[in-house]
Amino acid sequence: MTVVSGRWSVVSHCPEETRKLGIKIGRLCQPGDVIALDGDLGAGKTCLIQGLAQGLEVSKESYVRSPTFTILNVHEGRIPLYHFDLYRLSDLDELEEIGYREYLYGDGVSALEWASNVEEAIPAECLRITINRIGETEREIEVTANGEKYERFLNLTSCSR
Repeated sequence: MTVVSGRWSVVSHCPEETRKLGIKIGRLCQPGDVIALDGDLGAGKTCLIQGLAQGLEVSKESYVRSPTFTILNVHEGRIPLYHFDLYRLSDLDELEEIGYREYLYGDGVSALEWASNVEEAIPAECLRITINRIGETEREIEVTANGEKYERFLNLTSCSR
């Protein structure tokens, strides 16, 4: 793992390592946290969010998958998980229609896939995660803590093999 002022990166060698990192992040989450994710199709964003859900103690019956056509899925756990997929959005109006601010500034954890598609909706203070393919199953996962509130995520250890 590499840590540089508010940012660190780790290489995940398989989906299970990505999921385990998500679990670690989920265990540290608090109500009102916002996690903005980016990466190419199939990079592992949903896999990481599945781990996040596990760390938030979301029931296994509440299967976490990419919401793609619904924009938002809500999963109940220790803290509610608000899982947004912004892939198909082109402007903020579509998010405004579902009252996204109530979720982002509410009592749950908001995880937003494809966050850069509607950048103006993402709070300045958030945890940014970018996943890049570097091999068939290997991914470089870069985590940036934007704001003091998110510095607690900087002490995460690398994924276990």
